[in-house]
Amino acid sequence: MRRFTFVTLALTAVVAFLVGAIMAGGFARPDVSAGAPKTTSGRSIAAAARPSNAAPVIPAVNFADVVERINPAVVNIDATARGQEGRRRRGRTSVPDPPDMPFDFPPRLERDNPHRGAGSGFVIDPDGSILTNNHVIDRAERIIVKLSDGRTARARVIGADPDTDVALIKIDGLTGLPVAPLGDSTTLRMGEWVCAIGNPLGYEHSVTVGVVSFLGRKLFDMSLDNYIQTDAAINFGNSGGPLINTRGEVIGINAAISSRASNIGFAVPINGAAAVLPQLRARGKVSRGYMGVALRDVDADLERSLNLSVSHGAVVQDVTDGSPADRAGLKPYDVVVAIDDKGVSNEDQLIREIAGRAPGSAAHLKFVRDGHEQTATVKLAERPQRDSADSRGDSPSPSDRVKADQDVALGISVRDLDRQTVERLDLAKDTHGVLITRVEPLSSSFDSGIERGTVILEINRQRVTSAAEYRRVARAARPGEILTLWVYAPDLAQRQIKTVRVEEK
Repeated sequence: MRRFTFVTLALTAVVAFLVGAIMAGGFARPDVSAGAPKTTSGRSIAAAARPSNAAPVIPAVNFADVVERINPAVVNIDATARGQEGRRRRGRTSVPDPPDMPFDFPPRLERDNPHRGAGSGFVIDPDGSILTNNHVIDRAERIIVKLSDGRTARARVIGADPDTDVALIKIDGLTGLPVAPLGDSTTLRMGEWVCAIGNPLGYEHSVTVGVVSFLGRKLFDMSLDNYIQTDAAINFGNSGGPLINTRGEVIGINAAISSRASNIGFAVPINGAAAVLPQLRARGKVSRGYMGVALRDVDADLERSLNLSVSHGAVVQDVTDGSPADRAGLKPYDVVVAIDDKGVSNEDQLIREIAGRAPGSAAHLKFVRDGHEQTATVKLAERPQRDSADSRGDSPSPSDRVKADQDVALGISVRDLDRQTVERLDLAKDTHGVLITRVEPLSSSFDSGIERGTVILEINRQRVTSAAEYRRVARAARPGEILTLWVYAPDLAQRQIKTVRVEEK
């Protein structure tokens, strides 16, 4: 009996142990996720395969936290103006196929009745200073700001800069307002996540999310524009609202949208707005340095065609008569390579350097002319207000096509300048050249941006005085050769340098 009892107890203990082990195995929590088998050391195979120096996996951006912090600083703006013509920024309607500005007033207003428009903005100082777009408040006689807590207040314009579409307004009598922190737009990268907050179509404090699609987009003014392109949805009423990075910093002011596609929006970089803030506060407007030159970049075709001794810099295309550059002796084809001993890599850099300086200051330029390095000191003037392109330069009549003998290699038809053409295009009486009457759409000239109605002044720095002389030069060019054309564009009242690759005849 004792032996039987001992055996029974032993069997019971074994059975209890096995049942306990099974139960523990059935309810134990695995230490790796499903589908990731363990190595003998307990690490997942995926973790073991990842190099020790690999970048850690970055979790998804939580814009809910960002919006919670920034949204209280975003405001809605109602601007009222008397009936008048629409308020497009100067020069913008003349750009071929421009993206539409989200104008918050109708494009053409009745003259008698007042009209209201809506936009957005964001507080940058606790005392009520607000950044927005110039086109939101331009010519408005009454500006009402609605805060995120529902309070409304009248605002006044402190300053505005039409060239960058930035405006500073202020509401008085309020303090301790939530502020949107400003970031650094120069650190942005294409593909970086951003979000926009604004008042689209009257839907207050709407939030949209997207990425930075492109940096440095030029839309209206080829000299100053530096837009951030994003696919975060921006609609009418978003104008002036903030574009925000993942750290909750404002890196742009939403300003424009494309009329031909959805989710293509543009924002003014916040660094550009911050740069003009001191002048807006102090003077209400922005003064910029000005030389009076038209520029273009050095590229491989231009370097080869003109046998340039430098591969970088800003090429002078045109010099305005009586301008600071004219008085300093600059000429077309000069290549500016440095300003105040600071290297210049392209035209955009030089323009921003000059525009960032005060009128009346001196700029010491280093440039290359005919392979020789020279210097000049330019006393800057104040940059004139940008005007819309004037209508000078009527297109040639259809009958001009019959008179012209098209050159197959370049795809350009030309004819001699006569007195009537010189007067019609408002050219100087001593202008020598040939008028382009047609550009073949399937040609290298068309690809180079050469347009009908343009006057060819020189080819490879040799004057062209007649259509016969032009045809002689064009037909002597060999396939693959690159020709440099110095032309005058009447619609821009500006000389330009174009390069054309000669094609098979």
